[in-house]
Amino acid sequence: MPEKTHGERWLVVNGRTLTYSGIFHLKELFSTINISLQKKGYTLKEKRNEEVVTENGRNIFFELRPYKEMTKQVTLLIKLKINLKNVTQQVQELRGNIFSFDKGDIEIVFDSWSYTDFEDRWAAKALPFTISTVIDKIFLRLPRLQNFRGEVASDTGFVYNAIKELLSSYRRRDVAYVSEDEVRKQIEAEIEEAQDMPDSENTTSANEQNKQPKDNKATN
Repeated sequence: MPEKTHGERWLVVNGRTLTYSGIFHLKELFSTINISLQKKGYTLKEKRNEEVVTENGRNIFFELRPYKEMTKQVTLLIKLKINLKNVTQQVQELRGNIFSFDKGDIEIVFDSWSYTDFEDRWAAKALPFTISTVIDKIFLRLPRLQNFRGEVASDTGFVYNAIKELLSSYRRRDVAYVSEDEVRKQIEAEIEEAQDMPDSENTTSANEQNKQPKDNKATN
C-alpha cells in the first residue's frame, strides 16, 4: 500500500490483544494468519521481522500490515504486531508416539484503520468544490465510510477468531493441561474426520467408469 501523505485515517480497532502460552507450530500459526487474511481479500505486507536468541529461547517479533483497496479513494489496513517470547522446542510422548512442538508465549495486537483520500478527486474543480464536497460528505461519503469501517472491524474479528481457534486446538492436545486419554481421543477424532473426507480421485474414477458406453448387442 502506498504511504498516505494526505487524506483522512480512522482508527477502527484499537489494540485488540490475543495472548497464549503453551505449545504451537510456528509455521502453522503464520499459515493460518496468511490464509485468513487472503480469504478476506487482503494483500500481505510485512513491515518488520526481528529475532533475538537468548538463554531462555528465541524472541521473535513480526509486524504485518496487510491492506485491502476498496476503491481508488478508500483503503483498509490491519496492523498485526506478533510478539513471540522464550520460544523453544518441546517433545511430547503419547503412547509411544513422539510429537514435536514449538513452545513459548504469544501476544498478537490488532490495530485496524480505514484510509480515505477524497481531496484529490476535487482538486482540479475549484468552483464546485465547496457545494459538491458538502453534498458528497453528507449524503454519499458517510454511509459508505461507515460500511467500510464496519468491514475492516469484521475482517479483524475473522482473523482474530481463526488464530484463537488454532491456539485452542493446541491446548486440547497438550498433555500438560489435559489427560493422556483426552489427548488420544482428540487425535483419534481428528484422524477419523480426515479419513471421512471424500476421496475426490476415487469419486472421479467411479464416475468415469459409470459414463463408459456399454456394448450394444446385435439384433437379428
